[in-house]
Amino acid sequence: MTMTSAAKTNEGAIVVPSYFPGKQWQQVLERDTRADGQFVYAVKSTKIYCKPSCASRRPTRKQVSFFPSPAQAEAAGYRACKRCEPERTEAKADPQAGAIAAVTEYLKEHAEERTRLADVAKATGVGRLTILRGFKRVLGVSPGQYVKEARLERFKSKVREPKKGKAPITDAIYEAGYGSSSRLYEKSSAALGMTPRLMREGGAGLLIRYTIAASPLGRMLVATTDVGICSIAFGKDDKELIAGLRETFSKAQLVAAKGNTGWLAEAVAFVTSQLGEHPLAATFPLDVRATAFQQRVWKALQAIPRGETRSYSELALQLGAPTASRAVAGACGANPVAVVVPCHRVVGKDGSLTGYRWGVERKRRLLEAEKS
Repeated sequence: MTMTSAAKTNEGAIVVPSYFPGKQWQQVLERDTRADGQFVYAVKSTKIYCKPSCASRRPTRKQVSFFPSPAQAEAAGYRACKRCEPERTEAKADPQAGAIAAVTEYLKEHAEERTRLADVAKATGVGRLTILRGFKRVLGVSPGQYVKEARLERFKSKVREPKKGKAPITDAIYEAGYGSSSRLYEKSSAALGMTPRLMREGGAGLLIRYTIAASPLGRMLVATTDVGICSIAFGKDDKELIAGLRETFSKAQLVAAKGNTGWLAEAVAFVTSQLGEHPLAATFPLDVRATAFQQRVWKALQAIPRGETRSYSELALQLGAPTASRAVAGACGANPVAVVVPCHRVVGKDGSLTGYRWGVERKRRLLEAEKS
């Protein structure tokens, strides 16, 4: 996630922050003519850019990048679509773009502060009603959402700075404007996860500490970065577990932790408690990242009450994708944190215990413990 401040272009429009592409993508899917002139979308595989209403076949989302103007798309190496001729579309400058740009700049600079809307309006000279209405229309997000992203980005920037001491994350939490670690993690754990690119690169540059402990489900490995838990896995022995961690994070520096403390200890205690009468609640942050669909599946899994199960088809229907049972199963199989994201609560349509990443017998024991 890259933080880019809103800034005015030559045409008067503003550059939409790159971490809010959802509105633009929806306009592309709907071929919204009202969006023509506000931005263009470029397809990496063809190196062609189009206007939102172009009638050409829609590419997949991962192939698409957005640019505020044809000039910037061409500067990035893309050429104009001959079908929709986006370079001929007259730019539509939002009449309040300049005002909203001033507000976003102010919010970004004061992300670590608790600012009221009245204070923002007074400091920028922009009316409160203009901020509320214009923000949503121009950027597709509310001022509050923008502030949360700005504060989160400040935290991520701070935590990457080299510092002396053993807990750089603690300093970063307060320097970014969070009153406590719980305030940071309560609604941002999904966005904090390591990027897909970092995962593909085997965690290059990461320092990952891990511990292996006995559990009612066999040997258990818990691994953590400076941001949070990145892996919880079960195996028949320590050698197998370490090999699996090294395969996933082939380029990271893996260090065996000396004793179970902090998040490692909390994660071990949490997993162990799930087979007891009084299970603990997970209070530690996660450093995992999923695709948008996987995130939806994982959130749906966490919403399944303890002691209950859902079939893959029921979960797919709940997500509004009734034909995506296999995709739901794939998202369950991609879950890197056993028990925390309870993929063991998904069963076959007939109630049978289908595959489980850490073994069907472990799945059976977890479900039996939860039902009792």
